[in-house]
This record gives sequence, C-alpha cells and structure tokens, in this order.
Amino acid sequence: MLAFSAGIIFFTCAFLIKIPQGVCVNGICVGGKSYADAARAVRSAIEDGLKEKSLTVRGREQDYVFTYPEIGYRDDLQTILKTAQRNGEYTVKVSYYLNGLSEVTANICGDESIPVVEPYAVFNKEGEPFTYFEGNDGERADRLKLIEDLRRSLSGGFEDVTISFKKVFRMNDIKSVRYDTRRLSTFTTRFDGSNSDRSHNIALACEKINGAVLENGQGFSFNNTVGARTTQRGFRPAKIISDGQFVDGIGGGVCQVSTTLFNAALLAGCSITEFHPHSLAVSYVPPSFDAMVSGNYFDLKFENTTGYRLYIRARTDASSVTFDVYGRGDGASYGYSSVVTGSIAAPEEKTDDLSLVREGRDGTLSEGYLTVRRNGVSKTILFRKDKYSPVKRITADIPEIPPIAENDETSG
Repeated sequence: MLAFSAGIIFFTCAFLIKIPQGVCVNGICVGGKSYADAARAVRSAIEDGLKEKSLTVRGREQDYVFTYPEIGYRDDLQTILKTAQRNGEYTVKVSYYLNGLSEVTANICGDESIPVVEPYAVFNKEGEPFTYFEGNDGERADRLKLIEDLRRSLSGGFEDVTISFKKVFRMNDIKSVRYDTRRLSTFTTRFDGSNSDRSHNIALACEKINGAVLENGQGFSFNNTVGARTTQRGFRPAKIISDGQFVDGIGGGVCQVSTTLFNAALLAGCSITEFHPHSLAVSYVPPSFDAMVSGNYFDLKFENTTGYRLYIRARTDASSVTFDVYGRGDGASYGYSSVVTGSIAAPEEKTDDLSLVREGRDGTLSEGYLTVRRNGVSKTILFRKDKYSPVKRITADIPEIPPIAENDETSG
C-alpha cells in the first residue's frame, strides 16, 4: 500500500507541480509546464535529433546500419527538472547506446568471421580411397574491440566503425590427415568366376559392406550389415556347407566374404568378438582363418579397438574379393600363421551306384597364431584351435568277373 501510495503521489506531482517560470532546457522554455509536459517536450526534441543520426558498422562485403530506436539514450533530465531554479538555463547530458549490444555484436561477428577449415579427407567407395582437401585458415572478428569501438563512436560523433579481424590458423596439416587414412591391412581370396551365381552373391555382400566407417570403440556385425540372405534381397542359390556336406543354399559364397573381412579386420588390429569355423575346411584360406556366417545365429563380429576411426573398402573382380582397412591404427603391425597339428582319416564306403562315387577328404586339426609387432618387439599368441571334419570317401563296389577259361581242345 505504501508503494502504491508513493506511485500515486509521484504521478500526481508530475502532472500538477509546475516547473518554475523562465526555465529553459536545451533551449526549450518549459517554465510553468508540469514535469510530464516539460520532459515530453525536451525528450521529443532529443529524439528528433537522434532520428537524424545513424551508426554504420563496416564489414567485409556489407555494412550494418543502426538508427533510432535501435539506438537508445539516457539523460539526466529528471534531475534537472527537479532542481531547476527560476529563469535558469540548463543543458541535458545525453549518452547513447545500442540496444542489445551483446547479441548484435555476436551476430555481426558470426556473419563476418571466416571459420577455420582443418585439412580433411572424404572417403570414397570407388576409385581412389580418399579425396584430400587442404582446408583453410580463418579470421575471427574481434568482438571485444567492436564493442569498444561502438561505444566510442556513440559517445562521440557517430563515426563509422570498421570491424577488426584476428587470424586463426589451422591446427593440423594434410600430412596428418594422410597418416590417419593410411592402409592398415589388405586381404584377398580367390574364387571360380565361372560360377555366376556364387560370384553374384559375393559381389552383392561386398556392396553392402563397402564404405563402412567404424568409430573407435564401435562394433561391426556382418549379419546386421549384409542382412538376410534371401531371394527377395537379391541373393541366389549356390553351394554352401551344411551338416558336413556341400549342398545348394541361398547366398552361397557369402562365407567367403565374411572370411576375407575377418582376416582384413584381424590384420588391422581389430578385436574379433565372434567368429565360427566351417564344419569342413575351405580352400580359399589356410585352416583356422575362416569365418562362417549363417542365418541370425552364426555371425562375424569385431570391434574397432585401434583408438582411431577405421574405413572399410570392399572390391571384387572376375575371380577375387578384397577388403582394405584404412585408418591411423594402434601403432602395431600384425601377421598370422596357420599350423596343421593333425588329421582325421576320412571314412570309406563302397557303392554299386557309380553316381555316388567321390574322392572324399581327410579332416584337419589346426591352430591359428597371431603375431603382433610393436616398438620393435614381436609377440606371437595362439589365437584359435579348430577341427574340420573329414569328407567320406565313396568308392565303386564292382564285383570281380571270373576269367573266361581257355579252350584246350585241338582238332585232329
């Protein structure tokens, strides 16, 4: 209630109490006027003068012009009117400011600054693995100086203000980008290009993997990336291994893709988190370095544990599939070796059906070793042990035909 009453009193005084006679402010005679009318008359003149002013900020290619009411002002008129004496002449002290100075200068500097573009590489799925760009140095508009210059101009003659810039240099060079995208590993396996369906499946699976990028710590799933091997998704029937036999199945050949990728990832320093051997040894890699995939249950998974981003390229030609892995790497080089530790004799069976005859093959016991060389020191570890089943030999069971007896009779 007290605050409300004080407001009422001030409002009433502003309209009822008169300025002493003969008082002039900024050359305007306000004697005998109420405080409100006197203030309105003086400030109207100040604002008319301000409307004729403008403040220009000069940028690189454009100017930023500010006028009233973007430019505001403060004055001591209230003090003058309260203390004015009869026949007194007074001059109002006026100071000017730019409304929203902080936001305005931030926006101008944002528009005018040239950002630094560090050197970078664009990963390509075809042709050269990477396209390299040098980037550019930048220039940052000096916001603190702009604020200072604007205030100085507003307190003076509204002189034009020119934006100042500070050079900002790139932190990296193209050499470091090239080092971050060097080839860490490459692995190739070969196939019979005359088998068009199998070749098609290999190319299709590679197409779905080609161009994959793995951030540090990110995992890769072959099944999630390639997707279901179905005719609806473009895969064709070809030979697969099922229950220890080579039979026709949708997506035959895809296991060669997963095997090739397995080896490339291993040699790039990735951590293999899931792999499965075939039930039978395959011809395109040494024992203990295959990686079978099937359905949703048998997957190839690995994780990028190199500390840096990895880039994966897949390519095929008429008779081979290759995976290349690029990145900075973890500073080590990797190698592998396959050791056959034993064999499993193939069982034999005889048949009188010649269409069932086959050579068969002994099974294999093997071990896979990974060699890691870092800072001149090599370490070889047993990576996996595998058992590949034999393939039954089926031979023809042909009964012996007794020899025809010679005729010993002689004619007389």
